[in-house]
Amino acid sequence: MKEFDKIILGLDPGTNVMGYGVIGIKKKKLSLITAGVIHLAKLENHQLKLKSIFEKVTFLMKEYLPDEVAVEAPFFGKNVQSMLKLGRAQGVAMAAVLIRDVPVEEYAPKKIKQSVTGSGNASKEQVASMLQTILNFKEMPKYLDATDGLAAAVCHYLQGGLPQIDKATVKSKIKSTGNKKSYSGWDAFVKDNEKRVK
Repeated sequence: MKEFDKIILGLDPGTNVMGYGVIGIKKKKLSLITAGVIHLAKLENHQLKLKSIFEKVTFLMKEYLPDEVAVEAPFFGKNVQSMLKLGRAQGVAMAAVLIRDVPVEEYAPKKIKQSVTGSGNASKEQVASMLQTILNFKEMPKYLDATDGLAAAVCHYLQGGLPQIDKATVKSKIKSTGNKKSYSGWDAFVKDNEKRVK
């Protein structure tokens, strides 16, 4: 995958079908690497579904080595149980990413649709059609959950992605905070920092 400057994995976590898409960026040109779905409906219970999501996302991370990951946030519905299950699915997917120290960002469904099509109220079909134009692929995936995952990745790219972390800067910040003076109480802090406290 070294032919790309950056690889982004997009995830659309669901409890029956989970969509994913991987795009590569080379000199600001976007290319489709893969897209697909994970079928979860036949699994006996919610715990097995969560295990399957974790395993599949772990596989995608190892297989495509994304630099960044974008996740579609659960939409707010009236059914609290469904929301809870979707939230768990999203959390498990994000954990599988974060355990590999890869930055992850979540986007609301309306934000993703707005970024890809220009309208936050676009249909799944309109999103898929626009992705077909942006990424120049001929055959539409059988399940639109796959294009939802792709849309999250494209949205992330169009939003400017995540800033790359400069490890040297982080180390210097850790060192500097490690050497900060500790105080016995608020009065001691105020006395030593009169200019900072109003």
